[in-house]
Parts: sequence; structure tokens; C-alpha cells
Amino acid sequence: MAATGRTALLSSGPGATGGAPAEGPTADEDDGQNLWSSILSEVSTRSRSKLPSGRNVLVLGEVGSGKTTLVAKLQGVEEYVRGRGLEYMYFSVHDDDIDDHTRCNVWVQDGDLYHKGLQKFVLAAENVADSLALLVVDMSRPWLALDSLHRWAGVLRERVDKLRLPPETLRDLEHRLVKQFQEYVEPSGDPDAAVQRRSAEQQEEEGVVLPLGENTLTHNLGFPLVVVCTKCDAIGALEKEHDYRDEHLDFIQSHIRRFCLQHGAALVYTSVKENKNLDVLYKYLVHRLYGFPFGAPAQVVERDAVLIPAGWDNEKKISILHENLQTLKADEPFEDVIVKPPVRKFVHEKEILAEDDQVFLVKLQTLLAKQPPVTAGRPVDPSNRVPAGSPRTSNRSAAANVANVMPIQSGTKKIDPNMKGGQTSEGVLANFFNSLLTKKAGSPSPAGQPATGSSTPGTVRKSGSKLGLTDVQAELDRISNKSELDSANSTTPPNENDQS
Repeated sequence: MAATGRTALLSSGPGATGGAPAEGPTADEDDGQNLWSSILSEVSTRSRSKLPSGRNVLVLGEVGSGKTTLVAKLQGVEEYVRGRGLEYMYFSVHDDDIDDHTRCNVWVQDGDLYHKGLQKFVLAAENVADSLALLVVDMSRPWLALDSLHRWAGVLRERVDKLRLPPETLRDLEHRLVKQFQEYVEPSGDPDAAVQRRSAEQQEEEGVVLPLGENTLTHNLGFPLVVVCTKCDAIGALEKEHDYRDEHLDFIQSHIRRFCLQHGAALVYTSVKENKNLDVLYKYLVHRLYGFPFGAPAQVVERDAVLIPAGWDNEKKISILHENLQTLKADEPFEDVIVKPPVRKFVHEKEILAEDDQVFLVKLQTLLAKQPPVTAGRPVDPSNRVPAGSPRTSNRSAAANVANVMPIQSGTKKIDPNMKGGQTSEGVLANFFNSLLTKKAGSPSPAGQPATGSSTPGTVRKSGSKLGLTDVQAELDRISNKSELDSANSTTPPNENDQS
């Protein structure tokens, strides 16, 4: 065989009898072996460096904070259906270096604490090391921000305690998180500076371990946290509608950054409406879960696009925000400064259209037709009425009632217009009523007039009945006769009377 013969030739020495001197491998054979070696090495490297599967992201936050909308935007889905309880979503991860892709599992929990028991399907003892928690805060309601963060962080701590991890495992998880926090190196800002991902060994060699601050990672859960402030486009509305100033926004940011420092969490301000910082959030998630490079520097200047990776912040940097506080104090309780504004009820006034004039007049005519007819004269007050059979004590009341209720008949005789003292018909009536008021009961009738048994209009009969029309007529006749007699006496000369 050729291979055996070549082996024999190679093994024989230069002084062998009957043989030619040994020849080495040719250049073409060396190139072929190197090519196959490089191919085999590349294949083996790719098989070992495939993207891992089974990475999980648990999204927590209040109802209406925009959790599902945020994840759908990361997934690239425009139309989605919100679930209830615990909904499953995902976003794709692709590695161009090894030409591999995978899916990252995303679990969105309902904002109601009633569903917190569903976390057992996401966080388990086997996958807690491959998990990341996303705490979503609604910046359109900043008065709920800090309370929401503490509430959901407590829920996560409760879940980790229920896992009952061995002390060694829990210690390793906490130490890994501390190491990642300490090994953070601020990038230069050039995205092309970190093209290749660093291996774990390179990170251990290049990483510089720095001591932790006093309030840093005091609440270590063992897996990374990312605080995402959604709806940051509402900051302008807070300034216009609720009189928020820059110091209020700095106050809110300082308290959220203190929470992130205590839990070793990153902070990202996003806006789905304005498509702000969504790409940065995606890159940071795959950086923490899959080890992709992350070259975006921290951003704290723009108030609605804050980005603080885990490991960058400290107490000294947070204190810079306190320099801008003029009317507020940095150590004031959060709930005393950022309070919920009163609810303003917007009354939508309905436009009232006036109806046609003719229609209005027809309705008015119908209403008038339904009303009872109005009696002539003034209405009698029921309180002034006297029960039947009871005598009246006032002659004025009797005369007034007679004058108002009963019409006065003037009689058949005419009154002489040439009366003394300008006595007109009004004067006669005035004298008549005055005589009724001044005349006493039982007074004798005037001279020349026959005495009648009837009572005068100014008196009241013993039977208690009201005055009759005949009495009034008789009194009018008496006054008329008296007026004629006085007129005749005034026209007759005195000498004629004496002679008669």
C-alpha cells in the first residue's frame, strides 16, 4: 500500500542499503492538512459557542404601566392581545458572529398581587441563575413609582425564599451579581470598539474589583434586575397640568436611583410612543443574559432618556441631583413630596338648541289652556276667613268685604251734579262708607225718615247673617233723598220760608 510504503520510507534511515534517501512531506500536503484542521477547529468552536436557550425574563409592574406594550415593541409585534394572570411572549436573539439565533422567553405577570403565585412557573431552582427581572414603572403616575418598586421587589424576595436554595448555591448567585457589578467598565462611547464578546476568563483577567459602597447591593436577590420607566413622554404633561418642575423630576430620579443602587439594578427611561431607548434596552437585556457586548455609555443629562447600567452609579453621583433642589430636601419622604394630584372632574356641557318660536308658543298656549280661570278681584286669604255663624268684630272688615264682593247699585234716582263742596260720585261713596263706620248700632234714624226695623249696613244682625243687598239699597236711597232735600233748602230764599 502506498501509505505503508511511505511509512517505510520515512522510517528507514539514510544509510539503509538499496534505498534512496528519505523525503519529507510536500508543500501541498501541508496546506491540505492545515485547511482540514482549521475547518474542524471552526466547527468544534461553533458547536460549543451556540447561543444558550432557556433564558427567562419576568416582567412585573402595576396595572396599566405598559408592560405588554413594551415587550411587544421589543418583539417587533404591532398587534397583540393582552392576557390575564401570566402571559407568555418572547423576543428573538441573533448572533452574527456564529450565525445562530434563539428565543428569549418573556413572562408578563398581571399587576394584581392575586396572581403572584404564578411565578412558580417562571422562577424555579433550576433556572433562577438564567433569569432576569424587569420592574416597570409608569412615569405618567410618578406618585406610585417608589411604592411599586418596593412592592414587587418584596414579591421577588418572597419567591426566592420559597425556592429554598442551598446556602452554597444562593451564596454563589449573590457573589456572581456582586462581581458583575464591580467589574463594570464604562465604555468609550464607540460602538465599534467592542466587536467581539469577551470570554469569562478574559473578563476575570481584565476586570478591576472595586469595593462596594455603603448602600450598594444591600438587597441582593441573586439574579439581575432592570428598572424600566415607561411613558416618559408624559413628563411634559406633568409640567403643564400638575406644575412639576425640574427639581421634582430630579427628586424622583434620585429616589429611583437609590433603589437601583440598593438592589444592583440598571435604570432605563423609555417611551414606546416616541420610540426612545427601546433599542438600548434590548441590547442591555441580551448583554446581561447572553454576554453580548454593550457599548452605550450612561446618560443622565436628558431627563426623559436616562440610562444607567448596573455598576456605574454610586452615592456621590446621585448627590449631584441634590444640588438642583431649591425648595425640596433630598431626605424628605417620597410620598410627602410627590403626592397624587386631586381628581379634576371635567363637566361636558351639552349644547342646548332653542326651539322654534311657533312651537314654543303652541306649547305655552296648551299650558295656559290647562290652567283654571282666574277670578276677578283679589284672592281672598283663607287665613282671614271667619267660620260661618261667628260675629265679626270689625265694622271695617265688613264694609271692605261688602265693597269688594258685592257690586253697588246706584239706584234709579240721579244725583245732582251741583252739589256743595265738590261732592262727586266718589265723594258720595266716601261719605257713605264713613257713615257706615261712624254709625252705631241701634241709633235713631234721621229726622224726616221713617224708622225701619232693618239694620244698617254698618251693623250686624243678631242672627249672625251677612248684610243683604236691600239694606245697602235702602241706605243709598236715604242718602240720595237727603242730598236732594239739602239742595232744595239751599235754593229756597229765607223770606219765603218765613212767610209759609
